[in-house]
Amino acid sequence: MPTPILTCAITGGDDTAGRFPAVPVTPRQIAESAIEACRAGAAIAHIHVRDPATGRPSLDPALYREVVERVRDSGSPVILNLTTGAGARFLPDASAPNTAAAGSNLRPPAERCAHILELRPEICTLDMGTLNFGKGALINVPDHIEAIAAVIREAGSKTELEIFDTGHIALARHLIDRGVIEPEPLWQLVLGVPWGAPANSETMMHLRGQLPAGARWAAFGIGRQEFPMLAQAALLGGHVRVGLEDNLYLKQGVQARSNAELVGRAVEILHALDMEPAAPDEARRMIGLPPR
Repeated sequence: MPTPILTCAITGGDDTAGRFPAVPVTPRQIAESAIEACRAGAAIAHIHVRDPATGRPSLDPALYREVVERVRDSGSPVILNLTTGAGARFLPDASAPNTAAAGSNLRPPAERCAHILELRPEICTLDMGTLNFGKGALINVPDHIEAIAAVIREAGSKTELEIFDTGHIALARHLIDRGVIEPEPLWQLVLGVPWGAPANSETMMHLRGQLPAGARWAAFGIGRQEFPMLAQAALLGGHVRVGLEDNLYLKQGVQARSNAELVGRAVEILHALDMEPAAPDEARRMIGLPPR
């Protein structure tokens, strides 16, 4: 049976902090949660940061620096995957649609990836297109994607392409052909985000079918689809992801108490499928990262 790599998405940037006590907010909480998730079976920790005073998403490089330093100083073998997705949210003002309304956080590419160049993580994400997102939109136009991709290359990080719909795969393949994106990135199929690709088996298989031959890919589902999509991705030979960024519940009506608890549930499901998640050092070899 295949050996899936398990990623834990630690905190995200949605309006969950304060309403759900398990969601980590401060750099110390985020770092400790990543370390605990690794002990529970995750090989990769996907990191956003939040303003410690408000719990809202932040682009402050100092917050990323503290998280990274705490994890690395701990000696944890967890692979760090830093986001470049923050800074893309746009809600148009009702009376002036060209103006961003409250809740928007649009930032230029240089601000969205300043922490990548400084901290040089093993992996970082690259959102591959624009989509409606809740009541607003995530804006990722080709020029911005190319600018962020250039910083990822300069930092020497492995690129993880975030795919929310089929057109994102088409753009990614075009940029790979042009040499803008490395020839063997990681592909992450994001399922169930309102209003991106739905979280079901048919959609996952269709998206997988659009990827280049031999692509390293993973998939995950949002909310109640987190664990069903984990099982489906594993059975199809993909890698998997869970975490409080994507889902806040261990099962119906039962809130997760930690990221480690979600990871533990994911490991149970993989064991039931006769699969063992990859340890961090094994995951490094599988995706072409240098040993730590």
